[in-house]
Amino acid sequence: MSVDSRIAAITARIVERSKPYREPYLERLRNAASKSVHRSVLGCGNLAHGFAVCSPAEKEALAGDQVPNLGIITSYNDMLSAHQPFETYPALIREAAKEAGGVAQVAGGVPAMCDGVTQGQPGMELSLFSRDLIAMAAGVGLSHNMFDAAVYLGVCDKIVPGLMIAAMTFGHLPAIFIPAGPMTSGLPNDEKARVRQLFAEGKVGRDELLVAESKSYHGPGTCTFYGTANSNQMLMEIMGLHMPGASFINPNTPLRDALTREATKRALAITALGNEFTPAGEMIDERSIVNGVVGLHATGGSTNHTMHLVAMARSAGIALTWQDISELSDVVPLLARVYPNGLADVNHFHAAGGMGFLIAQLLKAGYLHQDVRTVFGQGLDAYAIDVKLGENGTVRREPIPAESADPKVLTTVDKPFQPTGGLKMLTGNLGKAVIKISAVKADRHVIEAPAKIFHDQGELQAAFKAGTLEGDFIAVVRFQGPKANGMPELHKLTTVLGILQDRGQRVALVTDGRMSGASGKVPSAIHLTPEAVDGGPIARIREGDIVRLDATAGTIEVLVPAEELAARPAATADLSGNEFGMGRELFQPFRAATGTADNGASVFFH
Repeated sequence: MSVDSRIAAITARIVERSKPYREPYLERLRNAASKSVHRSVLGCGNLAHGFAVCSPAEKEALAGDQVPNLGIITSYNDMLSAHQPFETYPALIREAAKEAGGVAQVAGGVPAMCDGVTQGQPGMELSLFSRDLIAMAAGVGLSHNMFDAAVYLGVCDKIVPGLMIAAMTFGHLPAIFIPAGPMTSGLPNDEKARVRQLFAEGKVGRDELLVAESKSYHGPGTCTFYGTANSNQMLMEIMGLHMPGASFINPNTPLRDALTREATKRALAITALGNEFTPAGEMIDERSIVNGVVGLHATGGSTNHTMHLVAMARSAGIALTWQDISELSDVVPLLARVYPNGLADVNHFHAAGGMGFLIAQLLKAGYLHQDVRTVFGQGLDAYAIDVKLGENGTVRREPIPAESADPKVLTTVDKPFQPTGGLKMLTGNLGKAVIKISAVKADRHVIEAPAKIFHDQGELQAAFKAGTLEGDFIAVVRFQGPKANGMPELHKLTTVLGILQDRGQRVALVTDGRMSGASGKVPSAIHLTPEAVDGGPIARIREGDIVRLDATAGTIEVLVPAEELAARPAATADLSGNEFGMGRELFQPFRAATGTADNGASVFFH
């Protein structure tokens, strides 16, 4: 089916806007591709260093340009549950490469931090900028010019976006992303959230909370809720950078290993040395990016991707805006209910039909560009499949069933959970912000209430414990933007505001900071730009001002006359405590050089 005319129009607009960036990008990419990987023209000393630890047969192969060499960029560490499975991948990839007549080397490692470990801690202020650092670290690994293609081992929040920026920067090389998969289901996410609320209210102790958390996060793989990490996996598959069906297979299973071997062999098959050369920067185009946004809306994905997708697109010379994302939300229906947008986890989503069913439904209704290139070949319809373990440890793909195995988790385009997507842009006299409404009840889409001002999430938590958060209010948490303190996630506010909302208070959040990609039921205008440290209007809100958040109309405003608001002095904050400790001093250059949230909050793009 041809793509929906509204989606086609938005895509055409992105193409036109992107020309000043995309055309020079493609020219640079093609120039790099024309030079290819000429290991034979490296100095003998250079080349000897590059394959010093290889076997004699591998050295002989790499001495010329006829045998493809696969660069592995890994984000392995054994503290982070989602990335611990990558420990065994290099050996598996090298073995598969050898079977395919190629060579594979670990080109480099990148850092991988866990937002779950750093929530509410000083280290969280490094999190967002770690994305750009990961891109730079991957670039260092690939700069040796020893490789004909690259595979990227990453899963979690900033890791995949950072690796994607690197893959597009080295877009003359083919690239395949290889995931590790979600951990098996543990304590249901809604039960975990219930215990968190009880703890915040003082009704259970730390021991009970730790038991609940440990039953939820209990083994190798990604957390099972649908936050940024699992949104990453959805994006890589729907954009054609995963092998079909690869996203949500559990770690340490025969099928997971079979998909990794298959991805390795496919990466070697699509180099310039073969007949299916697929440079990543040419493969990913405006249609691919739009497909990613459509998938985000159809699944109620992470708010963090309103920044990450903008930065990822720009790294390929594509100018995506919040307006594009918001307009696509108005077109695309919500087809998945995965926590926090429902009670199911990503394992239940996969069992219901997963990515194959989702893609089939979106293609059927014309919400996706089918005619894209992918690492698997031409056309996205190859991803509308169910993946199984075949004979002799191979991968077998079957047509996806016509019906969802669980319509309460994954539905059809004929019976969507809601007619529009999960993310919207808000505009008004406070600037621009985004809101996730897929988990917010309809009677909470409009909140008009007095402002309560806080300069960090700790102040709001203290007010909650003191019992001073009474009546309806909108919490204004400012000086949390990228320039101020690195834009940490304010996830701890979710529990507090959720308790107050459950008590019947009409509450909302307005902030220039971020919330977790797993945040849900409380209406939250986040990523507000201009941020307070830049003198944005949020810095001029005063205690008791009436603020109106209207997700239906797409507006965010303080109800103060324009002249009065402009005449007010902007508030200031002492941010010296955010400049040192837990590595924050090392990231001062990032805070000084970052762009705004709507431009991806990146040091690369402004």
